[in-house]
Amino acid sequence: MSTQRNIRQAAEKEVAARAERLKAQIAQGTLERDTAIEQLVQYSYAVATKYGITAATVAAEMYDAATQLLGLNLPPAIPADTAGVGEVAKAVNATFGSPSSTTGAAVGRYVKRAGADTTIKNAIRDGAEWAWVPIGDTCPFCLTLASRGWQKASEKVLKGGHAEHIHSNCDCNFAVRHNGRGGVEGYDPQTYLDMYEAAEGSTPEDKINAMRRSHYAENKDKINAQKRAAYALRVEKKENGGQ
Repeated sequence: MSTQRNIRQAAEKEVAARAERLKAQIAQGTLERDTAIEQLVQYSYAVATKYGITAATVAAEMYDAATQLLGLNLPPAIPADTAGVGEVAKAVNATFGSPSSTTGAAVGRYVKRAGADTTIKNAIRDGAEWAWVPIGDTCPFCLTLASRGWQKASEKVLKGGHAEHIHSNCDCNFAVRHNGRGGVEGYDPQTYLDMYEAAEGSTPEDKINAMRRSHYAENKDKINAQKRAAYALRVEKKENGGQ
């Protein structure tokens, strides 16, 4: 899973760096905004494809390695498709006015999705079970998914043919087990269920929002420090002509 994070972050950095260079050219008057966006779309699509293929291939290899350790005789895992240019263009256009890291994260989401799609679609094919396993500083939404424990892999987890709940800046991932065998050491859905049930609210949305407020209260100093640092960096780059 850490490998998938590295793949995603590499894609994010490449896109963010290119976006910064294009914005600097706009500021210098050497490039039109529409042309810059068009160039960034093409570049981001190439990055999403390159790293998406890598993420899907690694996920397929990990899936096969896990089934082989269990002694299962299953067909090789099939890597999922990468994002289309239309999807990437929509993400770039929607985030171009935001910090370049936001555009990078939006493209990185598609890289992560290719790996996640590979895992879950092969799990569906093989009649396996899946669970959503939190990694790192996990958001309340992902903790809620993790609280649901092991579930039969089915088309219900897909939306528009893709893993439904993939979002930006997230290191959580699917875990798969077959016939109750396999899984992830240390994954305890009951812990996450207790957190969910203890949250205020009568609906899932209310509970997730309550968990978000609690998470912010516990981490507001760190969050605000990160925001101040990001703002200072943007001001510095602007003063230096985007360099």
